[in-house]
Amino acid sequence: MKDLKHLYYFENLLTGANNDLVKKAQEEGKYALGYTCYHMPEVLLNLDNCFSVRLRAPRTGSMDIATYYMSNALCEYARALLERALEGGYRFLDALMAVDACECMNRSMENMELLDFNDKEHLIISNLDIPFSDDEDCLKHYCEQISRKTLKPLKETFGTDISDDSIRRAVQQHNEMCRILNEIGDFRKLDNPTITGYEFLILTLITYCCPKHLIMNELSETLEELRTREPDKKKQFRAKVVIVGSEIDDPELISLIEESGALVVADRFCYGSVPGREEFILNDEEPAFEQVCRKYLHDSLCPRMVSPHKVEQRYTVAEQLARDYHADGIIYEQMKFCTYWSYERALASHVMELERGIPTLSIDRPYMSRSSGQLRTRVQAFVESLEIKKIKAKKQGEVKLA
Repeated sequence: MKDLKHLYYFENLLTGANNDLVKKAQEEGKYALGYTCYHMPEVLLNLDNCFSVRLRAPRTGSMDIATYYMSNALCEYARALLERALEGGYRFLDALMAVDACECMNRSMENMELLDFNDKEHLIISNLDIPFSDDEDCLKHYCEQISRKTLKPLKETFGTDISDDSIRRAVQQHNEMCRILNEIGDFRKLDNPTITGYEFLILTLITYCCPKHLIMNELSETLEELRTREPDKKKQFRAKVVIVGSEIDDPELISLIEESGALVVADRFCYGSVPGREEFILNDEEPAFEQVCRKYLHDSLCPRMVSPHKVEQRYTVAEQLARDYHADGIIYEQMKFCTYWSYERALASHVMELERGIPTLSIDRPYMSRSSGQLRTRVQAFVESLEIKKIKAKKQGEVKLA
């Protein structure tokens, strides 16, 4: 396929956290709010004079310093962020909006604060306590945490407009961005998709890591480009898969999977488009703040949500994605030492394969996976197994017709 016009530009923006668009927004007088987790409501970090930056540590090498402060038996993503912070990579931030969602990330954020990763005079450091379900009591606690630890400091420190009208404007901007990205993502439903999983993750990461108002034109142009983009005459993949699991902010992992013959047609992982890129439908009878909080809590697919109905919700969403995007199988992945996903992956891969009838590969991986020959081999073997299933199903169908 012909290269997307803005892809190289987007790839360059993702080589560092403090990219050119972040710098431009700060030059406009806006404040950069760093965050790591879906449970810190992204929409509420894009109010008025603020913009969100979801933190990554691209091109991570040694993590020796972070390992000294944390341990080599903790999530590499959490350690990579701490390493980058201690290197000075997050000194541009005006706020660190953390959540106490898992022990690894909590330790990472705590060490950043204790080790003075940023010397800005008016730096905000917030850490939300997140509930484990989405009932009304949990929602009440969630709203209180966000109101007291996020919105109030923004108003007092930066003079941010946190009114209902301001929240509704932020939701409107968020929805516009989501509509474009979701329409782009729909091209993955085609028999021969006109966008790869690698390209789509690049676009998705851009919407997380760059100020929204500075990327809308390029996203719109990319959508228009895809409307007329011709696919390769010969399919460049042998199977279609959905990726489900923990944090993926490294496009090279998707590239490795696709080079192994599996086209990634849907993404249900942290930093992916589900559930982070779904629109908000607000009513006029209820405060926008409470509606936003309810949606984030209700739509969360994080395995820390342990209520039975949330577990079932995760299974149902994964299965539905496989059906909607005509996937041949699911790859359940987790970052090494991720406590929540280690349990979820083990059980869910069993449920999907044996109870839902969807071929499933279960893997754990390092933060940077590009050079993992073992991972490449396992994906290739999974693709071959999917092809064998197709051949057998076709033969059985021919026998029945005869």
